[in-house]
Amino acid sequence: MFLLGCIRKNISDKNDLSMEKKILGVYFKLLLKIGVSGICLWQVFRKVDLKELLHAFKTIHLNWLLVAIVFFIVSKICSALRLNTFFRAIGLSFSEKANIRLYWLGMFYNLFLPGGIGGDGYKIWWLNKQFDTPVKKLFWAVFFDRASGLMALGLLSCLLALMSPVFRTWEWAIILLGGIALTTFYAIYHFFFPAFKSHFWRTNAQGALVQIAQLICVLCILKALSIHEHYLDYLMIFMVSSVVAILPFTIGGLGARELVFLFGAEYLKLEMHSAVIISLWFYIISAVVSLWGVYYVFNEKKLELKEG
Repeated sequence: MFLLGCIRKNISDKNDLSMEKKILGVYFKLLLKIGVSGICLWQVFRKVDLKELLHAFKTIHLNWLLVAIVFFIVSKICSALRLNTFFRAIGLSFSEKANIRLYWLGMFYNLFLPGGIGGDGYKIWWLNKQFDTPVKKLFWAVFFDRASGLMALGLLSCLLALMSPVFRTWEWAIILLGGIALTTFYAIYHFFFPAFKSHFWRTNAQGALVQIAQLICVLCILKALSIHEHYLDYLMIFMVSSVVAILPFTIGGLGARELVFLFGAEYLKLEMHSAVIISLWFYIISAVVSLWGVYYVFNEKKLELKEG
């Protein structure tokens, strides 16, 4: 009922009765994602000892966990600043404070209302309503924000792979792959989206900061769990899991990320329980931080999206 209330609240202002008819479709997608997440988690939990997982939860060092939360928040603030860089490239101008508030509301919708509206879709609708900016421009700004994040994720994954002895025989292939990806990405900006071209390096640097902050977050989770070895391996698995978590088949990546950690740990001969608990704690941190956005669901006026 709470989810339905959120949907109704944010479509009622549009006076668009056709949106009401889409609620059933929204719920179907939501149930499908819950089902996929459930299947993934079932696959994970049938391979690990739940008692060991519970013990890991009980014995975690809270000081390191708090530091992990701080760095996760830092990563999201950097991500919000990157998105606002794209917005300004299309002529939108509003305060970073207001942008961060809108971003947090989007985080809440992405994680807790993933059946069809989504945080990105809501931001596009809201900004179109506030500033009358064409939906097409807003779509491409949000799209390239996501793409630049994925690019940073890929390049940092290549860097971690170069540092790992597992991929030593693939060094030149990894370097070539990273170079081709970056060159292709720049060419797309240059030839097809000149409005974003002047912001290419800035947004990609911001994307790198986002991923670095999240890597530090994971390192803090490792410390909190008293894991003192195989840091590089766990970070590489995390980067791969982040790519999988982007795919819109689960609830905020729940289940899919854990499955990647499980298989990654199995492949690299790491302790599977530790790998799964790392993933679960990262999801919990993400959920707790994203939950703050619910405040703006019921206090939209607090967004204060004013040009300037």
